[in-house]
Amino acid sequence: MRDWTLGILGYGNQGRAQAMNLRDSGYRVRVGARPGGFSASAAAGDGFPVDDPGDLAHECDLIALLTPDETHVPLFARMALSSRPQVIVLAHGFTLRFAEPALREEWDVVLVSPYGPGTALRAGGRPGGLPALIAVHRDGSGHARERARAYAVAAGCSARSLLDASVAEEAEMDLFGEQAVLCGGLAALVQAAWETLVAKGYDPVLAYMECVQQIGLTAEMISRFGIAGMRERISSLALYGDLTRGPRLIDAKVRHALDEVLDEIRGGEFVTEWTREVERGFPASRRGLEESRRRPIEDAGSAARRFFVDRPEV
Repeated sequence: MRDWTLGILGYGNQGRAQAMNLRDSGYRVRVGARPGGFSASAAAGDGFPVDDPGDLAHECDLIALLTPDETHVPLFARMALSSRPQVIVLAHGFTLRFAEPALREEWDVVLVSPYGPGTALRAGGRPGGLPALIAVHRDGSGHARERARAYAVAAGCSARSLLDASVAEEAEMDLFGEQAVLCGGLAALVQAAWETLVAKGYDPVLAYMECVQQIGLTAEMISRFGIAGMRERISSLALYGDLTRGPRLIDAKVRHALDEVLDEIRGGEFVTEWTREVERGFPASRRGLEESRRRPIEDAGSAARRFFVDRPEV
């Protein structure tokens, strides 16, 4: 692969970091971006040759497809018109698991999914790079896994922390994690907890500080030390409340709902909903985001964040 030209489709958080790391690793790198768009200007400003997304496959031996999931199927169709790419890399297995993109038989099609945002990947994440998940969807060459591992290391991931999985495992677990914990579950929990305090007459800003602002501290402890390690580091009062009240909140009804959410992902119902949402132009997503902006918790959050003057807005 050392004499290959690598193409990055999508110059966002992951795309920019991976492109820069690959260039630093000694590879020739080109970026595919819509002419005249922000990404094209940003990539050119960083010194990369920029091609129209439809032309990138004719210039590169490997293409990393790092655009939003809903753009993948048409991009695969355009890439399939070129016989040059030998390897297609994705960061998420959604399209491969739930759609039927056009794939050439001779391609290696792999997942390289870093466990962290592009900023952490570019910064090294930790000594030796970030951990990453590796999966092989198609092994046209007989060398797909070793090529995926070589790409991962050159893009900033740790050679000692590349975890093997299947495409289905990655896609299903990623969706479930987002919906049950990282985004859906977490946002719903803190919203409900804040509303409970405010409804009982507590100050909205102080309620925000208690229910939202300290999440990062606990999450960091769990990430570094595990759940038991977090419990060893909190007060005896907090520990007793955790052990006795947590199970009352995450009860059999919640566990049943989690099973339903996972079954909807695995069975395809969620993908059917998502496909309809994309086809209609994201009406539910736009409506939900606008409703989120208007909720009183956002005013409390703006006031609370002023006390953390050294924390930049993102």
